[in-house]
Parts: sequence; C-alpha cells; structure tokens
Amino acid sequence: MGQTKPVLRRLKIKKSIRKKLAGTSARPRISIFRSNKEIYAQIIDDSKGITIASASSVKSEKVKNKVEQAKEVGIALAEKAKSAGVIDVVFDRGGYLYHGRVKSLADGAREGGLNF
Repeated sequence: MGQTKPVLRRLKIKKSIRKKLAGTSARPRISIFRSNKEIYAQIIDDSKGITIASASSVKSEKVKNKVEQAKEVGIALAEKAKSAGVIDVVFDRGGYLYHGRVKSLADGAREGGLNF
C-alpha cells in the first residue's frame, strides 16, 4: 500500500543527505541501516559501486543492549576497513538522527581507528 509517515520522512532526509555526500576511492562512505532489532553498516565506494566492508549485529551476542551492540558493530567495521586499507571515510547517517545507536556505532568506528 505505501510507507508510513516516519519512514517517508526518513527517506526524504536520506535523499537530501545523499545529494551532498558521495564516497570516493580515497574517502568511501559509511552507510547505516537500523531496524528495530539489528543495526547494519557498510563502507561503500560510490565511484566504483562496490562495498568494501560490512558489519552487522545479527551474529553478535543478544545479551547486551542495542546501544552496546551498535558500538561493537562500529569496532568490527573499523577492523574490516583497516584490513582493506581504508582509514578516512565519510559518515552517512542514512536519515536517522545522530543519537543513540547511530552515535554509538560512529563512536565505535572512531575508537576502532576510522577518521571522519
């Protein structure tokens, strides 16, 4: 039938953000998707159209709360990115507010060694 109002709002914000951001070979883009249960992040080179590294909370322990899981995903993503030779990135919050799980993932990625 259609999308709900909050989803449409987020997609509109996401579209606005993506007009301004683009991942290059020198500085790829971290893209985030947040569902109700999980959080997913990937590093994308938009000029080539490839995903360099990705991480999610799907296979992590469910004992911790979602904010702590997001931080672990950020650290795991940073480790995979460094092994692929990526240090400098552009952060794309995907239309979500920079708060809670999104902020925690960004802090984890910075803690893991990514610069943005």
